[in-house]
Amino acid sequence: MEPTTSEKILDKAQALVIAGGYNGFSYADIADAIGIRKASIHHHFPTKAELVAVLVERYTRQAETGLKSLSERVPDPVDRLRTYLGYWQACILDASQPFCVCAMLAGEMQMLPESVAVHVRAHFRNLACWLTSVLKDGAARGRFRLDNSPEEEAQILMAAVHGAMLSARTLGDPHIFSAVVSPQVERLRA
Repeated sequence: MEPTTSEKILDKAQALVIAGGYNGFSYADIADAIGIRKASIHHHFPTKAELVAVLVERYTRQAETGLKSLSERVPDPVDRLRTYLGYWQACILDASQPFCVCAMLAGEMQMLPESVAVHVRAHFRNLACWLTSVLKDGAARGRFRLDNSPEEEAQILMAAVHGAMLSARTLGDPHIFSAVVSPQVERLRA
């Protein structure tokens, strides 16, 4: 089934946000890329803030669905965490999604419209909750040894993942991601 115009706009906006953040693109960039007029974009998304808020909502729903599916498919918490990290490693290696949309936007939090910032925060809270649940499950099964509370360890993991994305991008070496995050899993293993 052919994507709708709204989906095409959101897809291109996502690629542009990943490449340059909230302020790194305009409606003209999207219009040129997908071959429509700027007025068409404004018809679907009257403002850039509305467009990016819808984009982040969509991204968060996709992430939630993916994490839920991962939890259902992979019963072992160590394997679940490795699979999550492996997903990002593969995305960075093949450049299919070389950076988390919300991590990119988080770097601009002070300048984002509140209607976008609220959704970025929600994404990070959801990810922290999922990571916390994986860590609690692993600790309860004797698979993880936590030096801090599960909530603190989840924040450490999120910082490592997003920092590793930054380092890989900055240095132009996708293998840096694994070099940074793999030791985090080993540190946690009981």
